[in-house]
Amino acid sequence: MPRTRNDRRPGRLGRTRWTDTMTTRAAGARTTDDARANDDADAIDDARTIDDPPLVEDARFDDGHGDWEGVRLHVVSGKGGTGKTTVAAALALALASGGRRTLLVEVEDRQGIAQLFDCPHLPYEDRKIATAPGGGEVYALAIDPEEALLEYLDMFYHLGRAGKGLKKLGAIDFATTIAPGLRDVLLTGKACESARRRVQGRFAYDAVVMDAPPTGRIARFLNVNTEVAGLARFGPIHTQAEAVMGVIRSPQTAVHLVTLLEEMPVQETVDGVAELRASGLPTGGVVINMARPPLQAEDESDTGRRLTPELLEAGLVAGGIKPTRPLVTALLSEADEHASRIELESTGRALVRGLDVPVYELPLLAEGMDLGGLYRLAEALREQGMA
Repeated sequence: MPRTRNDRRPGRLGRTRWTDTMTTRAAGARTTDDARANDDADAIDDARTIDDPPLVEDARFDDGHGDWEGVRLHVVSGKGGTGKTTVAAALALALASGGRRTLLVEVEDRQGIAQLFDCPHLPYEDRKIATAPGGGEVYALAIDPEEALLEYLDMFYHLGRAGKGLKKLGAIDFATTIAPGLRDVLLTGKACESARRRVQGRFAYDAVVMDAPPTGRIARFLNVNTEVAGLARFGPIHTQAEAVMGVIRSPQTAVHLVTLLEEMPVQETVDGVAELRASGLPTGGVVINMARPPLQAEDESDTGRRLTPELLEAGLVAGGIKPTRPLVTALLSEADEHASRIELESTGRALVRGLDVPVYELPLLAEGMDLGGLYRLAEALREQGMA
């Protein structure tokens, strides 16, 4: 099993400002907000920085990403507790196989990625955290909205040290708290910049995987243009929001949902797909996580409802076990619970498969989640065509 780091010291990539490639200030002394907005839009993707990561050949991206060839930004969401961070990490590993390079982005400040890969706390810069099969590389980035806003203020308003002073006074935290739409623009903007980042005409990453907020607020989180409508109708903030939406609503983005075969997660997934479609956001696939294999492989339709005390007692006797009443009662109860679970999972699976999207299943790992398990899940995603 490949190891994720050497000598417990993850590699590092230089910090690159999202405004450097998404929207930049054009040359010339313009004073009006409209002029600034036009300059910003014209300068998208023109800027270059010396801290960009090593180049990635476009041809490697064209080698194929399974069902999602052409998608550069994979947004992974799901109801809390479904394992969306684990699935996002496994997808990043799967997409990096065969010598490709991916970036795994965290936007909720939970450091869940660092915990999964057993690596130090992730800073606000791209860092290598894993090596994928075939020599691929996985980098990770924990986006800090305050740091992103400081970059934004420095880029468009040249605040420099004054911006850092505002942070010390708590003004930056205040701004990102009272204006959640602005916060979402900063978080999604950095992820979109990473997906589009080019150096000398070549992509820096083959794909970017975002560990996004839960299903209940994913549509609002991604629909940042609506969020900032009340903040700015023109100028750099509006221009940045338009640029971000241009990426998110494009065929280069796919929003995948993670679910369990349980009633509430399945229903939230069904509702989430409907909301994504209603919002005009690109719906990806659904990953059924922690799926348990059937105990009766010969006939999955037989859930155990036909098991009677007589049949159970006969089976125990055939196995050399004395069929006492307490034992028979306990085993019948377990069989009934198993039957209920199989029926519930069958109903949930049918609902998910009725959504008309690609569906993938990841097994429940009895030994728990560790690095080895993460690589096994990545392999399962590759085998099913998700990467």
